[in-house]
Amino acid sequence: MPAADYRFSHQRSSLHEKLDTTTPGGRLVFHVFHVFHVFAALAELIRELIVSGTHEGRAAARARGRTGGRPTVVTPELLKAARDLLPDPERSVTSIAKLLSVSVGTLYNHIPDLQELRAGQPPLIRSD
Repeated sequence: MPAADYRFSHQRSSLHEKLDTTTPGGRLVFHVFHVFHVFAALAELIRELIVSGTHEGRAAARARGRTGGRPTVVTPELLKAARDLLPDPERSVTSIAKLLSVSVGTLYNHIPDLQELRAGQPPLIRSD
């Protein structure tokens, strides 16, 4: 197979990158740039396919009634029990959370008026 004659068909010269395709080194750099562009285009295509598939999968799950995320441990009965225990000055928020097997943050997240329920009471003095 005869070698390609680059003298006439691929004579390009870049003013910005100082790339001259009339030399063997310039042709090599020219082809390497093209290879990197191809790989970048393939990577972008793959990323867009992944994003598209993810959106389609989430939409299909939503249509089936699945919302994703961690299931909540809070039930209406648990909230009622917490609201009944919160006004008791003998119990701290931590002890109520332990009694109900939830974290203190869960109580604060699900009972917006928790501070008001505890307000007006003297601070609990512990004898630990």
